[in-house]
Formats: sequence, C-alpha cells, structure tokens
Amino acid sequence: MVEARFLGIFAATFIGLGAPAMAADAFSSEWAVGLKSSARLLAGDAADGRIEAGLEIKLAPGAITYWRNPGDAGLPPVLSFEGSTNLAEARPAFPEPQRLNKGDGEAFGYDHSVILPIDVKPIDPARPVALSLKLTYAVCEKICVPAKADLQLLLNPDATRSPYAAAIAEAGTEVPRPVEWASLAGKAKLVAAGDKLWRLCLAPQAGPQRDLFIEAPERWWFDVVREAAPASGETCFDVKLEQKPDDAGLPVKARLTVTGGAGAFETFISLGDQSL
Repeated sequence: MVEARFLGIFAATFIGLGAPAMAADAFSSEWAVGLKSSARLLAGDAADGRIEAGLEIKLAPGAITYWRNPGDAGLPPVLSFEGSTNLAEARPAFPEPQRLNKGDGEAFGYDHSVILPIDVKPIDPARPVALSLKLTYAVCEKICVPAKADLQLLLNPDATRSPYAAAIAEAGTEVPRPVEWASLAGKAKLVAAGDKLWRLCLAPQAGPQRDLFIEAPERWWFDVVREAAPASGETCFDVKLEQKPDDAGLPVKARLTVTGGAGAFETFISLGDQSL
C-alpha cells in the first residue's frame, strides 16, 4: 500500500544511469551522478582484519532521501554487494533519521547529504576487497524519482590515513547504538493505554528533542504521536496499531529507534506482551 502510493508519483525513467562520472581517487569511487543527487563509495582505514568503508549520497539543496524505513511515503535504499570479490560480509549502518513532511504523508530520512558507514570483512584479510555496490534509492524534491548507482572500489587491507576516515567515523557516531530493552529499566517504560494503544515514556535527558520511530514486520504499521511533556519532565509517545495482517495477532516484535537526548539508540520489544 505504501509503496504503491509512492510509485504513483515516480518519474518514468531512472536517474544515475549513463550520467557522466566525476573523478575518483585512491580512496573513493567515481560519482554516479543523477538528477538532484549523486553517490559514491569511500574507503576508510583498515584495522583488526576489517576495513571501514562508506556510501556517500550527496543531495541538491531542497532534496531528500530515505532511511531504511521510509515512513508512509517513500522507498528505502537497497544495497547489493553481489559481484564483490574477497568479501565475506559488508554491513551498512544508517545514521539516525529525521521526520520529514512530504506530500500527503510523513517520510523518515535525510534532508542533507549523508554517509552510510559500511563494515567490511574480507574472506582473506591479507588481500584487497574489490567492493561492488549496486544501489537503488529515491530522491524527492517537488516530485520523487528513483535513482540507481553501480559503484566499484578496491579496499586495501593495509590502508591508513584515508582522507575520508574521519567523515566515516563521524557518520558512525550518528548511528543509533543497539541496547537491550531490559537495560533501559528506570530510563524507559511502556504501558498499555487502551485497545491497540501503548504509551512509551522516556526519563528526562538533556539534548535535542527526542523522537521515536517504530519498525514492524511487513504489513504491520504503528502510528507515533508525541504527547505534551508531563510534570515529571518525561518525553512520552502514544503508539497506536493502525494496520496488521488479518491472520496475525499480538504480541509482535518491533524495533524502536529513539533519537535526540544524549544520543540515539535502538532496541527490540514485543508490543502487546503483557509481561512488560
């Protein structure tokens, strides 16, 4: 349903295919240039048998692109490393998203250029990794268009002093840290507030305004509304189940991402579990 609504406003052609490429260097691929955006691979430093890398997406002023969960109006980026050599594993990470009003829906993503850190593990740590990335993503300004990029970069297992290492590391600090729900005792509480409705409250914490993003299995959808801060100074959100499969019931496992405060974090929880 979400994808169908979004695809209805896509342009008919893909961008980034056949566009002129900008110059690369020893630590970066060529740019795949398209309408309102461009993308490239970056190499960071290597250590402990792993290599830091990054996917940089540059946006034109006024354009946005999407997080791994695009919200109710968008499509997530899809990264395929098929065709890489000497690659055991490549794990991309997503910096914390923003809530963006776009068209007739609410999107989760970025209204600025962004680097997605990629943790690369070689099969043979003594040999280079020929990293190949086939990327599809979406870019919106007045209209939304899909983009593609086909990127390649040789990652040296002995690389040090990459000019992009600091930027990749900085992007890594913006990735929500994973925590166990049990470790949040005294800092977060979830209580049932009605039929298919829960309230999540977070203890007071200095820093930017907090926000909550919920990722659930396919065909499940939860709406999130920030409530006025109670006298205790907590930040509270109402979480309402809006859509679920006809043949499924509660509880359901969901990933919660909390941004703002002293730093973003993510945790998994079973919504509808009476033991919480």
